[in-house]
Amino acid sequence: MQRALLLSGGVDSSVALHLMMERGEAPDLFYIYIGANEAGYEDCPSEEDMEMVKWLAKHYGRPLEVVNLHREYWDYVVQYIIDTVREGRTPHPDMLCNRIIKFGYFNEYAGRDYDQIATGHYASKKVVGDKEFLATAVDPVKDQTDFLAQITYPQLLKAYFPLGELPKSEVRRIASMEHLVTAQRKDSQGICFLGKVDYNQFLERYLGTQKGEIIELETGKVVGEHRGYWFHTIGQRKGLGLSGGPWFVIRKDIEQNRLYVSRGYDPETQYGNVVEMPEMHWITLDPMEGEELEVTFKVRHTPDFTVGQLKRDAEGIYTLHSTELIQGIAPGQFCTIYDRSQQLCYGSGVIARGLRL
Repeated sequence: MQRALLLSGGVDSSVALHLMMERGEAPDLFYIYIGANEAGYEDCPSEEDMEMVKWLAKHYGRPLEVVNLHREYWDYVVQYIIDTVREGRTPHPDMLCNRIIKFGYFNEYAGRDYDQIATGHYASKKVVGDKEFLATAVDPVKDQTDFLAQITYPQLLKAYFPLGELPKSEVRRIASMEHLVTAQRKDSQGICFLGKVDYNQFLERYLGTQKGEIIELETGKVVGEHRGYWFHTIGQRKGLGLSGGPWFVIRKDIEQNRLYVSRGYDPETQYGNVVEMPEMHWITLDPMEGEELEVTFKVRHTPDFTVGQLKRDAEGIYTLHSTELIQGIAPGQFCTIYDRSQQLCYGSGVIARGLRL
């Protein structure tokens, strides 16, 4: 079986390479180059990443190829971020990165001759009956199935996740024990593929700034000023610059460029128990045999699952009823759906709105 491995220059994909070599799988190595420097991001760590990747290829004696997906990334992922934020919604670029870039265009341009495409994601696969399902990783904190919940079934069949059975602490231990050059690198916290690029600076570059009022929801009183609604998300607590808090962003008025906030003494303004989604993307199959399904789910990247009941009406609109209140349901974000055992990831849908009933 021929395998390709996507190296990022981080510790996770480095240890994935080490494990594959130990198993005798000897993958061909690939690095996806986005070319952020061409867009003026001098602080993007692509040069440092390349040094790490070249060291790993030489250390393990494996061929390395750089695949330039600059245009595809900026046309699809970056444009999606800009459009979604401009609409006042919250984007999830990692979802598109995985489906369109890592398992999409990479496969089309370089991966089609391989039986499997391996990555350093914390995820796994499980066979149920005669079907494969995306499944959660052993490490609940690092599990990344909620970043992969938009991939297609053919992409899942070809995906290989060497780290699915390892906790992050063990990955770090292996990297240190094997003296890998990436052993001490910090986990990336930035935009997918843009690493150190500050998200607010990224938004300012493309959307600029525009002063607007911050209004207390309960009283209508102006309590502060912001630089643009696109810098803020529903449920946000930090970065508002207001005293006497904590304050939470409850609503955005994109027409008037206003933020509505609540101090936290009225939880009804911050929490909902119903999530509406106009459609669902099912990875392996549609698990709903009828109009309702008992599920667990996530509306943000967290190790915690929430229990709920997913309903589908005659027009194909999905409504998720949670058994507990959820803070900060953000339109534009993805709601990821799992089975009741919190193991199988069925798929995801874009949140249209959150309600409290």
